[in-house]
Amino acid sequence: MKVETFLFGNVEVNPDLVIEFPQGLVNFENSRRFMLIHETDVGSNPVSFTLQSLDEPTVAFQIIEPAALGFTYELGLNDAETSLLKLASPEDVVVTLILFKQENSNATAGLGANLRAPLIINTKTRLGLQKLLTQLRPNVVLSNLSSAAS
Repeated sequence: MKVETFLFGNVEVNPDLVIEFPQGLVNFENSRRFMLIHETDVGSNPVSFTLQSLDEPTVAFQIIEPAALGFTYELGLNDAETSLLKLASPEDVVVTLILFKQENSNATAGLGANLRAPLIINTKTRLGLQKLLTQLRPNVVLSNLSSAAS
């Protein structure tokens, strides 16, 4: 199927690769069907992807795996979340974070990642959910530290 998008124009979408978020995303509850888009350069692995809504052409998010930022999540899913994802094995899950533009008073901008609302995607069923963390207490493992603590 073809979909018109704001960022990428008219794109061909393989229906077998559509990722569905049955509950939508926070503040974007009407966007439930998405596709992943990334630019490919020869010899490079994409670090971030665009999660493009198929329901609303102007809705797209840059997402990234936490490992690309130097850490991993250990998140527990309740029975309702496991059922929604139709999850049979933990190995079928990927966790991603939505990136956002940070603005501060020094007029400098950077990118931040929404650590409190990771996206959990079952790669087998192509179902996803946004897990809202009321307290940021996941087990976060840091890697790629530039210097040892003394």
